[in-house]
Amino acid sequence: MVDARDVQLEEGRTLRAFDAGPADPAASTIVWHHGSPQTGAPLEPLLDAAAARGIRLLSYGRPSYGGSSPNPGRDVASAASDVARVADALGVDRFGVVGASGGGPHALACASLLGGRVTGAVCLAGIAPRTDDFDWFAGMADDRGLRAAIEGREARAAFAEVEEFDPESFTAADWTALEGTWESLGEDAQRAGAEFNDGLIDDDVAIASPWGFDPGTIAAPVLLVQGGEDRVVPPTHADWLLNRCPRAELWLRPRDGHVSVLDAAPVAMDWLLAAP
Repeated sequence: MVDARDVQLEEGRTLRAFDAGPADPAASTIVWHHGSPQTGAPLEPLLDAAAARGIRLLSYGRPSYGGSSPNPGRDVASAASDVARVADALGVDRFGVVGASGGGPHALACASLLGGRVTGAVCLAGIAPRTDDFDWFAGMADDRGLRAAIEGREARAAFAEVEEFDPESFTAADWTALEGTWESLGEDAQRAGAEFNDGLIDDDVAIASPWGFDPGTIAAPVLLVQGGEDRVVPPTHADWLLNRCPRAELWLRPRDGHVSVLDAAPVAMDWLLAAP
């Protein structure tokens, strides 16, 4: 059973949070950071994997997604304080974080800025900060949204008016995953794209701008899970994060794309449970 509740913040904003799993205070807790766009509601494969392991799974909609209030001008780092307040409201002290795609940077923000509260972080197909260390756009099938985001929110919002998804962004393995195990992800993404476009715009602007923290400061263990054929977030992003995060390791899945790599999520949960 998933319990949805609104967490009221001091500055008047609301965060829509979701809580699933055992109420036992001794249970391990994982906070899921959704991709871009998603509503923030936990997806069936994640709920099943967490339940099989006795994990309490929390998630929330980032600002302007799924019932959460806007937070104009938010950066990636702001996710850390939002998650801390969700965890406080739900009575959770320590937790692991998992983020997929656009959720990856926000999971890393928590690992960097919340110190000992975060036991470990997993990034599934997570994007790296914009940097001159490598060609940030190389290998992306469609980089138009992020290029517009570099010009600012107004430019990204203007592009959203004419934006259409490029089916070449997904591999055959991705489409198979969306027709099977991850069907709920596709349905949720379509809903979020139709109802919560401001969330996607703000995500892209935040990701393409300075993040507000350095992944090199993360003291917790970090697991990077990357598809070798990913056309949305190419493997060079995981390589950069591997070399930047002090305690990172990389699981490269050579034949996976951007969606099919999520099949590693249950084993990544096992990794988090075993993290020192």
